[in-house]
Amino acid sequence: MAIMITDECINCGACEPECPNNAIYEGGATWKYSEGTGISGSGDHPTAGNVNADEEHEAGNPDVYYIVTEKCTECVGFHDEPQCAAVCPVDCCVDDPDHEEGEDLLLAKKAFMHL
Repeated sequence: MAIMITDECINCGACEPECPNNAIYEGGATWKYSEGTGISGSGDHPTAGNVNADEEHEAGNPDVYYIVTEKCTECVGFHDEPQCAAVCPVDCCVDDPDHEEGEDLLLAKKAFMHL
């Protein structure tokens, strides 16, 4: 599964610097695949299809921090557990039941973003 941030988020920002994929953004902030990753130009993302790494995307949540599912690998290939959940003081970084992904897919996403 990818990780999501619930509405209980207190906007402390502890999670954002812990993400090895730069998949966590402040509420209202736009995002790009290229931010914090090694990709540029266009490529075939394992779950999102063909993407332009430098295209700006709308914020996932206007009010609180959010995690971009397409960039989240649950820290697989980097750490033994999701670092956002490990540092969250209110336990609002939880499994996203709408995005169940196995280890092979999470590793494929990591390989796509970190050439």
